[in-house]
Amino acid sequence: MAEITAIDIREILIGFQGQEITLEKIRSELQVERGTRSFDAVRNIVFQLAEQGVVRYVSRGNYKVIKPVKAVQVYGTQRERRPLYPLIFPRDFDTGMEMDFAEHLIIREGDLITLGGVKSKGKTTICLNLIAENIDKNPLLMGNEYTVMGENGEYEPSPRWLNRMDTMSEWIQWTDVNGMDRFELLPVTEDYVEHMKSHRFTLIDWVNLDGGRLYDIGKILEGLKNKSGRGVTVVAIQKGEGVGNPRGGQFVRDFSDLEILLDGFGNNEDDIMLTIKGAKEKTAPIVGKRYAYTIAGGGTKIINFREIKKCPKCYGKGYGKGGECEDCFDRGWIDK
Repeated sequence: MAEITAIDIREILIGFQGQEITLEKIRSELQVERGTRSFDAVRNIVFQLAEQGVVRYVSRGNYKVIKPVKAVQVYGTQRERRPLYPLIFPRDFDTGMEMDFAEHLIIREGDLITLGGVKSKGKTTICLNLIAENIDKNPLLMGNEYTVMGENGEYEPSPRWLNRMDTMSEWIQWTDVNGMDRFELLPVTEDYVEHMKSHRFTLIDWVNLDGGRLYDIGKILEGLKNKSGRGVTVVAIQKGEGVGNPRGGQFVRDFSDLEILLDGFGNNEDDIMLTIKGAKEKTAPIVGKRYAYTIAGGGTKIINFREIKKCPKCYGKGYGKGGECEDCFDRGWIDK
């Protein structure tokens, strides 16, 4: 056969852009046999392509195929200025008022919102209410809370989640005029980026990672953010009790446009404290503010939502010289 050329190898590399490839793989694709002139030619040509920036050396016999990037022209062409994303935050069920920090948040297309919550402290309640308030956006749902394997070998809604949905159907219309879902539920508990659909309001409740792979959360969030397009993505992540960051720590903060933490508030397991941990765009100084509310209706309703502040008597400790603080009842916080 004719000796292999750079054109032959470039054609092979097109199918591996952004991936790693070995010299052995290239030779296999081109059916090059050991002992032929083309066998050594493959190595020499790949060396030349590395100098030209087509591939990048990784290790002996292994190269990363560089994905071509076209410059984005900002000015000199007509660009649409996109409006803010009309995301609606959960409401207090009794008052009908949206969580009051929402009026100070600027949410844009492509934003990533993370909910770091202690186990059984209301992550799913927040997620369900976000789905309900934004049902007109045809939300895409994934995560560990929503689906289980049925007896017939196919996935189905998890019993607890479906029960909550049924409860909320008393005030939320989950289906269209034909009785079909106004949302899309995917049985995905990993590889979220591969299953994500651009330009959608996406909600993942919750991302589960092995303890030794918590650093992977950064790559997952980066991938979701890059693929969201003109949509907005909400991701729930587990958090330890009394810990100031969700699992993944700084990796979560790096990619969050809005970071919310959920903790217990006092001794009642249905009382929740919500903290605005970070917000990239806002119209008022809301980062660091804390709010409290109670979960009712079997984990479906948010009631008595209000801002709180540190107790001035015990300075947030929850106790004084005589024991439990009488002003905050050992919570360390009082209504503002």
